[in-house]
Amino acid sequence: MEVIAMKIDRIRAQRAFAAYTAHYNAADPKVKLKIDHTYRVAALCARIARSLSLPPEDVDLAWLCGLLHDVGRFEQLRRYNTFIDSQSVSHAALSVQVLFDEGRIRDYVDDPAEDALLCTAVEWHSAFRLPEKLDARTRTFSQLLRDADKIDILRVNVETPLEEIYNVSTVALRQSPVTPAVLDAFYEHHCVLHSLKKYPADNVVGHASLVFELCYPESLRIVDEQGWLWRLLDFKTDNPATAAAFTAVTAEMHRWLGEHGAAGPHGSH
Repeated sequence: MEVIAMKIDRIRAQRAFAAYTAHYNAADPKVKLKIDHTYRVAALCARIARSLSLPPEDVDLAWLCGLLHDVGRFEQLRRYNTFIDSQSVSHAALSVQVLFDEGRIRDYVDDPAEDALLCTAVEWHSAFRLPEKLDARTRTFSQLLRDADKIDILRVNVETPLEEIYNVSTVALRQSPVTPAVLDAFYEHHCVLHSLKKYPADNVVGHASLVFELCYPESLRIVDEQGWLWRLLDFKTDNPATAAAFTAVTAEMHRWLGEHGAAGPHGSH
């Protein structure tokens, strides 16, 4: 039996997202941040999907995963005035609630054929690990979305002052040590558990470590091409031990990326 691919109207979906986010205060920089992030993640999802030679309908589906992934962020901000899940609610679970429990997914697409896949990709996009028992197709789209989100988080952490993101003073940021357990996780080449992070600089090392979790070669190429990683690691500090730690972390990241198919900021673009 031939499977008929679901058709996605990108213009309609984009209008639905714009109409939903119009209910929130676009003058609030935090709202604008998440709107801009959403469109970039959607575009990255499509680019990574194309690199895997997926058919056009699946490239559109990947794009839709990106468009939907952070829908819950706006309600999280309205209710709790924070994007920190541990101080409020899981934004991924809130996205699932808004889209699937409240039925807003139908604003984006009429056909429910991919609802289960979309719901899973959105629900697990920010989890430490994907669940084991995912079918291959759902796993691919979930990984695509997680890669695209991680890539853009690097940018967000450069473009937005770290003081704003982590709600700390510049003095605290510049004096921050780095927790040894955070550095251990970095040198083991996996992302850093939230529970290990104690100081502001830990968050920066934690975000850089997201690169180790990227699944697709195209994702590493994009990180190399965009250069936000290197700007993030150019961390301004008055703490000599932290300065030494970041010099070593940057060198290790260059080495690792070179070994895994991207050549650092001076690589071939």
